[in-house]
Amino acid sequence: MTGKFSAEIEAFIRTYVKDIENGGAAVFAGAGLSKSCGFVNWSELLSEIAEELGLKVELEHDLISVAQYHVNQKNSSNGLARKILEEFSEQAEPSEAHDIISRLPIRTYWTTNYDTLIEDSLKQNYRVADIKRKTDDLVTSRPKRDAVVYKMHGDVSSPGAAILYKSQYEKYHKSHEAFVTTLSGDLISKTFLFIGFSFTDPNLDYVLSRLHVPDDYRRTHYCFLRKEPAELQGKEDEESAKYRRRRQEHHVRDLLRFGIQALLIDDYNEIPVILKEIESRFLKKTIFISGSAEEYGAWDKQDALNFVHSLSASLVKGGYRVVNGFGWGIGSAVINGALDAIYSKPEKYSEDQLIMRPFPQVASNGKDLPDLWHEYRHRMIGLSGIALFIFGNKVKDGSVVNADGVHKEFEIAQEKGVVALPIGTSGYMAKALADEMLADPVNHFCDYPWLEAEVAQLADPAANRAKIERQILSIIKKLGG
Repeated sequence: MTGKFSAEIEAFIRTYVKDIENGGAAVFAGAGLSKSCGFVNWSELLSEIAEELGLKVELEHDLISVAQYHVNQKNSSNGLARKILEEFSEQAEPSEAHDIISRLPIRTYWTTNYDTLIEDSLKQNYRVADIKRKTDDLVTSRPKRDAVVYKMHGDVSSPGAAILYKSQYEKYHKSHEAFVTTLSGDLISKTFLFIGFSFTDPNLDYVLSRLHVPDDYRRTHYCFLRKEPAELQGKEDEESAKYRRRRQEHHVRDLLRFGIQALLIDDYNEIPVILKEIESRFLKKTIFISGSAEEYGAWDKQDALNFVHSLSASLVKGGYRVVNGFGWGIGSAVINGALDAIYSKPEKYSEDQLIMRPFPQVASNGKDLPDLWHEYRHRMIGLSGIALFIFGNKVKDGSVVNADGVHKEFEIAQEKGVVALPIGTSGYMAKALADEMLADPVNHFCDYPWLEAEVAQLADPAANRAKIERQILSIIKKLGG
């Protein structure tokens, strides 16, 4: 749904969704991403350290130098390492933003954070993450990985080796040259979204100033920044407020030196909303086809299979991914149609556009088949943004009845916010679902009121079958797919 974002944010969303689809998206996470989970930011981390030095952290802008002062005074970095261990060892739940960026098929994550929230969230979303905490880790690759997390300043698991104070930052380009080289390459080949970096965050400036990306190869990257409010803050006067806003304007322009476009938002709570929109638009390029057929009703069997075959092929040719659970009487036509399109132009279409998820047939892991199927349906439907429902019948006790499994998939789609599109003219459960939606338009069409008329047309038994496929593709495109 467009219209709720500024033109700048809208343009970013379109670009970033395309980069995700092409495998060219990356995330760079700062301390702000973890703050909502209960972890400290740099100011809070160094508050007690500053007090030991007789300084006030709120008056200091170069916090990395404050850390260096402490090392100088103690002639050791043990105090800082202990502070990291104390602050980041506690178990915390990843935030909504963590969850969304982990669900998206982004393969490259960079962070200056010491916590483990990114890798924890990836694991929760069934991703296999290869964690790079030190230079030696760059030499090897974890088998079957589908994400790489570069923890360029170390990790809570080895606080003594973490990058903390100024002299470490100054030597970083030599002590961690492989990280700098890898990041420089990623900044050329991928579009980064910087999340959790504030105006005063010391990490961003230190990291970017030591990268060497030639101007000719510089891509546009994006960074969320909270817009300095126009209202007076606390006891400041009008001149101080103007100064604060003017300083941010200079900071925003300075980021352009590194190819980073600032995305100004009024509140950091907007970030999950924007990320949700990115996920929603990305998922709408994946179509789940639900259905089964022991018989085809008013349709000739071959006509029905040809229709499903053609629809599946057209989806692939339209740049969509097709997800299917190999439903009886339907699945083969879905798969054959998609493969025909893919192999007709392998240089244009990819096997990744067909996602097959045949249902388990044997109980395992201490779970009954119904429980396994329920989990399987959730994961399979969660890959999509639009679900098509066609036919939907099975044999039970010698009679053909509507397939309750198709209705379960409809319920899961509704629960996950997947747009349901029953092709009611095919009859059976698909017709029952269309009737169910049309009987309660307030609940089923609140996000897309125009969809009600389309579902009604597709439910008409007299619908022109020659035009149904074209109508379905038009609806999917209008939904944002």
